[in-house]
Amino acid sequence: MKNTATAINEIRARIRAAETRFGRKPDSVRLLAVSKTKPAELVLRAIECGQTEFAENYVQEAVEKITRIGLPGLTWHFIGPVQSNKTKPIAASFDWVHSLDRLKIAERLNATRPDHLPPLEVCLQVNISHEASKSGISANELDELAMACNELPRLRLRGLMALPAPVADFDQQRQSFYEVKMLLVHLKRTLPGLDTLSMGTTRDMEAAIAEGATMVRIGTALFGPRE
Repeated sequence: MKNTATAINEIRARIRAAETRFGRKPDSVRLLAVSKTKPAELVLRAIECGQTEFAENYVQEAVEKITRIGLPGLTWHFIGPVQSNKTKPIAASFDWVHSLDRLKIAERLNATRPDHLPPLEVCLQVNISHEASKSGISANELDELAMACNELPRLRLRGLMALPAPVADFDQQRQSFYEVKMLLVHLKRTLPGLDTLSMGTTRDMEAAIAEGATMVRIGTALFGPRE
């Protein structure tokens, strides 16, 4: 496994190259380091390399890590399925939730977001490949959920998140991300403030950037396989 500094520099170079190749503005794509299952020591190494945004899937592990690291200036993103009984610690500990797919969960996050914190930034997760094993809502449910979430004062709806089914073909990868992008274009006709597309992982980040990703979620290429 490469050292953390080398891995981060290589991923940043891939992002910059994709921005240039596909006509994106420089620095228009944010790197989220997916640190799930990784120890706090590894996260601290990434912080030393200038990485400030981290994504986690598991609530208890993440809260312990956030508390242990305890540094200002970091942004923590929750990207795993949100269970009803975990909304309070998520609302209290994270800056973003990317995996919102039910109004009940949105209402619980809104109710438990501490008053001293700014509104919780949220994305709606779309199950763009219609996989039974994955979370997310269908495209025809988006409008209703988006409008309802937009009315919750302790949440700030930012955009969409998707994790398409893995495919090797670059054009097929782009097609899935294009469909997500067009869903955001549709929503922005009613909610023009939406600005976020959270999509793209180690295996398909270039295709995601080509189709407008504003955040890519990278774990394996930075930290190695999941433990």
